[in-house]
Amino acid sequence: MNGKVLLAGAAGAIGVALTPLLVKFGYEVYGTTRRLERMDGIRAAGAHPVLVDIFDRETLTHAIESIEPSIVIHQLTDLPPGLAPHLMGDAVARNARIRSEGTANLVAAARAAGCGHIVAQSIAWAYAPGAAPYSESQPLDLDAQGARAVTVTGVAALERCVLQMNETGGVGTVLRYGNLYGPCTGRDAPEGASPLHVEAAACAALLAAQRAIGGAFNFAEDGAEVSSEKAKRELNWQPDMRLSGLEPPRAYHAA
Repeated sequence: MNGKVLLAGAAGAIGVALTPLLVKFGYEVYGTTRRLERMDGIRAAGAHPVLVDIFDRETLTHAIESIEPSIVIHQLTDLPPGLAPHLMGDAVARNARIRSEGTANLVAAARAAGCGHIVAQSIAWAYAPGAAPYSESQPLDLDAQGARAVTVTGVAALERCVLQMNETGGVGTVLRYGNLYGPCTGRDAPEGASPLHVEAAACAALLAAQRAIGGAFNFAEDGAEVSSEKAKRELNWQPDMRLSGLEPPRAYHAA
């Protein structure tokens, strides 16, 4: 086995792809959900389901301390089915709360359990206006207004919390995903300025877990508004990666 992973958001769009991928590569996966009806799906993917709410800090801390994971992967979002436009207004505020308060709870619980390696989902369209393609060294749009300000503020809080791990002897990696498409995302084809297939996003999380390189990384298809050259260079990631094309070394295959 490769060790224990706590995957927060195992029943989400990326979590559904990432859970069996982590299992395939030899990790013992504990997947969280706050919905009882999703636990069977997590179990069917080869993981141990964990029923917990990210905003219940005490219960979350107890759960992670009992698991003692070597890696915590944060893939939590709160988006409506199919990204229904009439529901996205409320979802923006809920997502921002997950990114700020939820991430703080998750990182604190991981630290209490002695876990020093955290990988977290962020977005690649929060940069301040500037020259494209945007690289990870460019600033976030902290002067944004309206709904965008709610989103960027949440993103900044998440990234600050995770990246602080690198200043205290741990490893904090932020995955700045482009506009997701593919199964469970609400989009069947590439859309937006920085499209990214959901399976390529899951592969990015696997590589971040394996390589334990701290910092922020962009992930999007070639020709996007953001540059993914850092991820290609340091994580050996490629935008055409899919679950069916990845095979672990023989020693990683579970019995």
